[in-house]
Amino acid sequence: MESGNSERNVSAAAVKIVIAGGFGVGKTTMVGSVSEVPPLRTEELITEASAGVDDLSGVESKHTTTVALDFGRITINPQLILYLFGTPGQDRFWFMWDELARGALGAVVLADTRRLDSCFPAVDFFERRGLPFVVGVNCFDDAYHYTVDEVRMALDLDPSVPVLLCDARGRESTKQVLITLMQHVMSRAGLTGAASGR
Repeated sequence: MESGNSERNVSAAAVKIVIAGGFGVGKTTMVGSVSEVPPLRTEELITEASAGVDDLSGVESKHTTTVALDFGRITINPQLILYLFGTPGQDRFWFMWDELARGALGAVVLADTRRLDSCFPAVDFFERRGLPFVVGVNCFDDAYHYTVDEVRMALDLDPSVPVLLCDARGRESTKQVLITLMQHVMSRAGLTGAASGR
């Protein structure tokens, strides 16, 4: 994968990827960790007005929240550029998911094992639309570390859906999630070859 290259190869295929999940699971962090351009963020401070509206259990120390989307870009190889769109996590912003998912080739559902139920809506959303997705389990330092099989069983995922343990803060970890997603998309489409980084 090329890093720091902000010049776009006009012959490369541009692909839209959605990164979704519950409130505070690390979507903004994931986009920022891998984007080769300064990521666009639409974060606002969490205020008292959200008390009783947004469920802050498990993320009480969170001070900002995405209110529209996060956007970043990463070049996988000279032929493939991914445009990353992070969704807002709160229930009240789910109406935006349809627009953000329009034209997407695939998705990453980011999960937090401390609040695994927060990713159920994202899994359901992509399953209903038939959009290929992978589940990235963001391994928070203070969270119990479950196995991939335990997470798969808890989420009742189809055996074909890839599940990976990851660290949304780490560029290499995030790149591996995105490469796995592209391989999954190509496999479902019956294409040969692999989306591999350099």
